[in-house]
Amino acid sequence: MSVDEDARWLEWVTKQFESIAGDDKEIDLCEFKTALKVKESFFAERFFALFDSDGSGSISLDELLKALDLLIHGTETDKLRFLFQVYDVDRGSIDPDELRTVLKSCLSESAISLPEEKLDDLTLVLFESADTDNSGSITFEELKEELENFPEVMENLTIAANWLKPPDLDQNKHQTPRYLTRAYWQNNSRKLLFLFGYGVLNLLLFVVAMLRHSDGGVWLMVARGCGQCLNFNCTFVVVLMLRRCLTWLRATWVVRVLPLDQNILLHQIVGYAIFCFSLGHAIAHVVNFNLSQHSEFLLWEYLLTTRPMIGWVKGTASLTGVVLLLLICLMVLCSSTFVRRSGHFEQVFYWSHLSYIWVLILLIVHCANFWKWFVVPGLLFLLEKIVGIAVSRMGGLYIVEVNLLPSKVTHLVIKRPQFFHFKPGDYIYINIPVIAKYEWHPFTISSAPEQSTLWLHIRSMGQWTNRLYEYFRQTDSMELCSGRLATSLKKRRQQAKLQVSAKFAENHRVCNIKCYVDGPYGTPTRQIFTSEHAVLIGAGIGITPFASILQSIMYRYRLRKQNCPSCNFSWCENLKDSDMTLRKLQVDFIWINRDQKSFEWFVSLLTKLEMDQADEEPERFLEMHMYMTSALSKNDMKAIGLQMALDLLAKKEKKDSITGLRTRTQPGRPEWGKKLSKENKGKVHVFYCGAPSLAKAIKAQCERFGFSFYKENF
Repeated sequence: MSVDEDARWLEWVTKQFESIAGDDKEIDLCEFKTALKVKESFFAERFFALFDSDGSGSISLDELLKALDLLIHGTETDKLRFLFQVYDVDRGSIDPDELRTVLKSCLSESAISLPEEKLDDLTLVLFESADTDNSGSITFEELKEELENFPEVMENLTIAANWLKPPDLDQNKHQTPRYLTRAYWQNNSRKLLFLFGYGVLNLLLFVVAMLRHSDGGVWLMVARGCGQCLNFNCTFVVVLMLRRCLTWLRATWVVRVLPLDQNILLHQIVGYAIFCFSLGHAIAHVVNFNLSQHSEFLLWEYLLTTRPMIGWVKGTASLTGVVLLLLICLMVLCSSTFVRRSGHFEQVFYWSHLSYIWVLILLIVHCANFWKWFVVPGLLFLLEKIVGIAVSRMGGLYIVEVNLLPSKVTHLVIKRPQFFHFKPGDYIYINIPVIAKYEWHPFTISSAPEQSTLWLHIRSMGQWTNRLYEYFRQTDSMELCSGRLATSLKKRRQQAKLQVSAKFAENHRVCNIKCYVDGPYGTPTRQIFTSEHAVLIGAGIGITPFASILQSIMYRYRLRKQNCPSCNFSWCENLKDSDMTLRKLQVDFIWINRDQKSFEWFVSLLTKLEMDQADEEPERFLEMHMYMTSALSKNDMKAIGLQMALDLLAKKEKKDSITGLRTRTQPGRPEWGKKLSKENKGKVHVFYCGAPSLAKAIKAQCERFGFSFYKENF
């Protein structure tokens, strides 16, 4: 630290101390535990004992500053000595029981749950590695020597606590906004050019309409200009809802020219433009009416009656205009992030958005020229709806199996009709009458096109998804299924055949529930097979589109893999032209989860992928990276021992203790700058599905390195 940083740090810690200590100017053990925010009292008590150098039972400001100065400015040896004292309860050397106690507390701090036998294994593997002289205890020198094998840990050994570190001043320094950087304009050229053309077109329509009515006064000119822009935008917003047409266009050269993958963003932009033009149109007409000197009607008669006889359908222009403005305001309000992301109001968004039908009908009645703009897109939209209804009613789809997974995730297995064809990463709209008769909800298909069933993994985050989970969670599963006796017998036989565990049987249902599916529809992930190097980043349940893609890749690989019956030598047949991309495709799959249980969603699939690639070294095309955000980082003193033990045991057993995969689960979050800087194998395309907040950080790094970024709507 510089002198200024030291002074700032000293001031910050002093203020934090005063807020924690209170009037007595001393921090007791209870206050220390609260400030440190630890889950296990072991570390709080050990840190407190070391900070309390005089043994008075409380920590003064001088004692706190002295201890923190050692952790921040101390040498590597000083920090290691402090760590050794934390682990060494009896002040001598670390014995196996002490180490086991430390590792157990580390597991609790990182929210990792492992059986007692696995904890014993972790203790033994770390103890045997560190106890080089086989004395039955670990000395300071042995611990130091062991830690030298983990250089990344020693780079920044510390105690993770927000109140010990002042806010980063760099965040307050003036930085060039991302939207003004050269990298942003290069990586978003298609979208920006399209938006520029969209803006210019609106401006031209506005100006032309104003000039045509230049003899009616300024406010009438503004009203007509806004009205003409509304004709265009209310038609264009329908074009952006043509999901089948957009899916077809994704397979053509158009996807390289137009930002088809940004159709949801464009839909939102056009929606806000409609709202603004509607307000401008209405206000301009009201002001023009008030300025008129020859009006025979009052304002309320002008707006709420047909007496002025304005409009081409029996004078209803004013009245329909008021209703249209109210409906548009309602749709915009109910489309806000608060409503859409809230589990309590998701149906408000769904049903309010269906009022677009009334908006389109009222627009035809309100404006004499709107039908001319709307006729072609409207017919296409109507045709898509008819096709969607027809397809969804064909083939008799049934949910045949349900698995209730951790974190309230419902895994649906749907019998797939023969005519239903899709590509990896596509999504569908599903309607389950027993849950909600008229509601349709979009979900990504998590199974591969090569499979005979459709998989959906649905996380409970709203009213409909919660009702779905609770419906299948009820204990009397016989009430769930049609054909009680036959289904129950089928279920018993299947469970006996598979010899499922009691826990699996509790969360597993075999059923026969009617459902309807509309789709499939394409997504940005269709671009994966045109990449040389694809980086797939899934956050939580955002893994679903990539599960489909990874399975499809492995199915293709298995189809071309041959084995010699005599010597068991395996090789791959020559690829067809349609699969040439598979030969050069390199995939890095990154999955970020909050807790340990979330990995259970797809751990069996990932295990199969690892097994299929086990004999492909060093030419394997898939690399997996797992991250658990609730686990403390490797350089945190409350986690360093555990992470060392997990590394050692993973090397010994050839599998990770948290997930059971060969890929080691890393604690915390990826450092995206370092992570993406290593991904330079050919033309890199980054695909992300997860929370929007994380998408911004990843996209900024992609712009920095010149990578193409695609975001799945989540």
